[in-house]
Amino acid sequence: MTTTTGLEQAVWSALRHVIDPELGMDVVALGLVYGVTVDEGRVAVDLTLTTPGCPLHETTTEDALRHLERLPGVRAVDVRLVWSPPWTPDRMSPEAHALLYGRR
Repeated sequence: MTTTTGLEQAVWSALRHVIDPELGMDVVALGLVYGVTVDEGRVAVDLTLTTPGCPLHETTTEDALRHLERLPGVRAVDVRLVWSPPWTPDRMSPEAHALLYGRR
């Protein structure tokens, strides 16, 4: 059984404040966060973008880094940009999908 720590929950909450500038929605709702690992105050986030050629990759990763470094208990942050598996709209939350495409 896997349990979520308080810091891991705080990381996910902080990532909800990272907004994709083109879509105006947070990276969690868009399904752009592929994974979060927390180990003794070290946080690693696997993050993707909607397209590999997105010109805003630095803005998004820096915004994530800034939000995560502020969290109490965080000693180090590594935001890793990953491309596998490729992102698809199926990764979006139902609410985000409805806002962008209408109801499924």
